Amino acid sequence: MDPGTLPSSAGSSPLSRGTILLLAVASASAVANLYYAQPLLATLGRAFHVEGNGTGIFVTLTQLGYAAGLFFLVPVGDLVDRRALVLAFFGLQAAALVAAALSQAAWMFGAASVAIGVLSVSAQIIIPYAAHAAAEDRRGATVGTVMTGLLLGILCARTLSGLISHAAGWRAVYIAGAALMLVLTAVMWRALPSQPVSGAVRSYGHLLASVAALLRTQPVLRRRILYGACAFGSFSIFWTCVTFLLSGEPYRYSDAVIGLLGLCGVAGASAASFAGRLSDRGWTLGGTGSFLAAALVSFALSAWGAVSLVGVVAGALLLDLGVQGTQILNQSQIYRLGAEERSRLTAAYMTPFFLGGAIGSAISVAAWRAGGWTAVCIAGAASVSIALVGWIVEAVNHAARGRTAR
Repeated sequence: MDPGTLPSSAGSSPLSRGTILLLAVASASAVANLYYAQPLLATLGRAFHVEGNGTGIFVTLTQLGYAAGLFFLVPVGDLVDRRALVLAFFGLQAAALVAAALSQAAWMFGAASVAIGVLSVSAQIIIPYAAHAAAEDRRGATVGTVMTGLLLGILCARTLSGLISHAAGWRAVYIAGAALMLVLTAVMWRALPSQPVSGAVRSYGHLLASVAALLRTQPVLRRRILYGACAFGSFSIFWTCVTFLLSGEPYRYSDAVIGLLGLCGVAGASAASFAGRLSDRGWTLGGTGSFLAAALVSFALSAWGAVSLVGVVAGALLLDLGVQGTQILNQSQIYRLGAEERSRLTAAYMTPFFLGGAIGSAISVAAWRAGGWTAVCIAGAASVSIALVGWIVEAVNHAARGRTAR
């Protein structure tokens, strides 16, 4: 497909199935950069002479960088052509990954981790790109398809990172990631059509101010932020310290084996398309409560992980299912709030979402130090519980409005 003009979302989507799949692969590859370090934390500690679980800071730095990029860079998608932004960020991501691979000290790798986080927001520019192109009655399914790819990228990142590190060393992980970014940049340059903006926003300052206005005026957005940030906080709590659990006694697993745990999250990826269909059919409220409940139950299973690998695997399966299903329903809801504001809506939603993840990573390390894996699971369950309380309040208010209407 030659680059051309992409109309706004009206009628059927002008994107072919092949182009939508390309967007799914691209979003997967971009977000994978955030997760390469997770199964390697023990190895990175030895490489940079960082004692104990101090390497957890690399995960936190990456997520903080991502949160900053979400707020300051993603809204630009409502100001300039999203295709151009994606191509630019992919090229810069390749450079940041090479910098990580060449790092000789912990501070150098930490700085590269921040850059990787900032630039990986290209994944969150791709999602509103796809949503803007989709027909109204297919938006949930289209977003679900792209998100399925994104979630598979998260899973494959952990697995491939562990396998590549085991075979060729941790630096090879980042070199391979950089090569993938460059290949996708070339493919998308030829395949993706342009997506011109409306011109309603004329300055970057106005753009950022309007993000704050969305947070102030959209109660649906605020509710979905609460659900998403708390759910992703619990996700980060689990995945940040599961590496310490599995690399220590009684497991003592290698990077490759720890990385394979990411495959347990296939349930989460499968939830994406299913959740998208729930949204298209108007079952968002009940679906959200069910997915959050699944995430809460996952920590009861994960608590057995201190003595049984079955608990870790079952917990990872159910947690990914619950968190990713909630995420799809959240995004399907917020993209209905404004066709010309989707990049800003993404920034308003995803910035606190990843701040929740960064806070979750920090809490996870603190809980690990205080009480080991059991404390980590308690912290994760508490994070999900906050979201569930918010959902219960929404459900009660929804039922009361229904009775009033009758």
